[in-house]
Amino acid sequence: MELYFVPLACSLATRIALYEIGAGEATRFHQVKLSTKLLPDGSDYYAVNPKGQVPALRLDDGSLLTEGAAVLQYVADLKPTAKLAPPAGTADRYKLQSALNFIATELHKLILAQILDPTTPQEAKQHAREVFAPMKLALLARELEARDYMLESGYSVADAYVFFVLTLCPIAGVDLAPWPVLKTYYERLMARPAVARAFGEELALARAGV
Repeated sequence: MELYFVPLACSLATRIALYEIGAGEATRFHQVKLSTKLLPDGSDYYAVNPKGQVPALRLDDGSLLTEGAAVLQYVADLKPTAKLAPPAGTADRYKLQSALNFIATELHKLILAQILDPTTPQEAKQHAREVFAPMKLALLARELEARDYMLESGYSVADAYVFFVLTLCPIAGVDLAPWPVLKTYYERLMARPAVARAFGEELALARAGV
């Protein structure tokens, strides 16, 4: 497999999932330059993925899978014994899909994407920080007050996705202090070797600016 990623972007969740199932060494990683949509060899990323977004996962049969929620579930299903996703067709699997959609639409796109997009008007950025962020993060905190992870069944790819969100909140100027449970949850995730490894590697790449 081949993963197309941007350091500390939402593709971080897929890197975490790959490490969780022990597929990191068998995966080729291609860094996309966010500002130009170019690959390290100078080629156009749009030629790989016309959407221009990450993650994109090149499967062993040569096909390309995009959209984070789908990619995460695909990786989880590669190794069911890792229990990163409940079995397909079960009620818990639909709860996972519900969680992934909430993270993608209500946390990632509604808040982070608005704030971090340089073309977003300042008024919209402020509204995302002051209105949407408190509202949606309060919902997240309420869920995590009752359990250790996003699903009652335990750690899943949804938690890897939330880890990305909480990592970028301070960068986006979103204060997490009102919700101590989120700090505890973040520390719980960071204690996982796969999470710490993926975060450390991508933080180094982001700082290097390569």
